[in-house]
Amino acid sequence: MSPIRTFVAAVIVAGVVAGAGTGAALAAPAASHFDGGSFETPRVAANTFVNVGTGGSIGPWKVTGGNVDHIGDGFWQAAEGDQSVDLNGENAGTVSQNFTTVPGKRYTVTYSLAGNPGVGGPALKTGKVLVDGQDFQNFSFDTTGKTMANMGYVTREVSFVATGATTTLSFASTMSGAWGPVIDDVTVRHCEPCPSCD
Repeated sequence: MSPIRTFVAAVIVAGVVAGAGTGAALAAPAASHFDGGSFETPRVAANTFVNVGTGGSIGPWKVTGGNVDHIGDGFWQAAEGDQSVDLNGENAGTVSQNFTTVPGKRYTVTYSLAGNPGVGGPALKTGKVLVDGQDFQNFSFDTTGKTMANMGYVTREVSFVATGATTTLSFASTMSGAWGPVIDDVTVRHCEPCPSCD
């Protein structure tokens, strides 16, 4: 994941690579509400990262495919708080969270997007947002000119209408290898009213 991997203590959590671009391979645990969008729990040692494999958790998020890197404070710039997630650990990964919704109601997901600026991967990072396993938005981020101190986060938004009392939101990388797209500051709000949801 990191261009200076040899200088950090990466803790490898066992996981089986589910392949790039796949949706949720395992069911995420049920949650009563959406939470943990800035990936602040659990705390990662400063200036390091932790590799989390399939079946592992990052707060209320579950790694449901491949593996991801949970980035600690100071390793690189976060969009909100101190921590973030690289959707490619050693390979493409998926993170998912279940939360309660009202069927028929419209919700908007907002998130900050950047990419691992390490020199070991392509400049263009790609991934997708899934809702209940269905592709809702493809995203890409060009890391050209970006640095670990200036990640260049952009805000992305996608809306959906809930079809059940519980909804699964997932973020998945669609590229192979390490050095993937980075997400942070994920929020979900109920549109009532919400012009951007139209």
